[in-house]
Amino acid sequence: MKKYLLIVGVLLVATPLVAGDTSPAKLLKGFEAAAGAKGSADRGRALFTGTHTGGKPETPSCTTCHTKNLKAKGKTRAGKVIEPMALSVNPNRLTDSKKVAKWFRRNCKSVLGRECTPGEKADIVAFLMSI
Repeated sequence: MKKYLLIVGVLLVATPLVAGDTSPAKLLKGFEAAAGAKGSADRGRALFTGTHTGGKPETPSCTTCHTKNLKAKGKTRAGKVIEPMALSVNPNRLTDSKKVAKWFRRNCKSVLGRECTPGEKADIVAFLMSI
């Protein structure tokens, strides 16, 4: 039993803290390649913090749920806590390509009324990487 616990302990220590199949830098490169242009943190900031009219009236901005302080936790309209978006505070953010695709699709439709373009995704990732 002690040997088993030792093996489990070693595996837990050896497991990387950032789990996932990608990284923010890889995502950025992929979105930039699809867009044919470099991502811009300034454009990403404007898109993320701006007020939009194409989506749901109750979610006119990404900051509606994520707050303007992206180093802090946000909250969904249903009251569920959203971990910080800033990579400097939440290094696990943007490390799972399936989750990234799911949340970009869902949140862009909610805020913009459509899916984000690859260029918009590159801009948002560049912005989040800059925080």
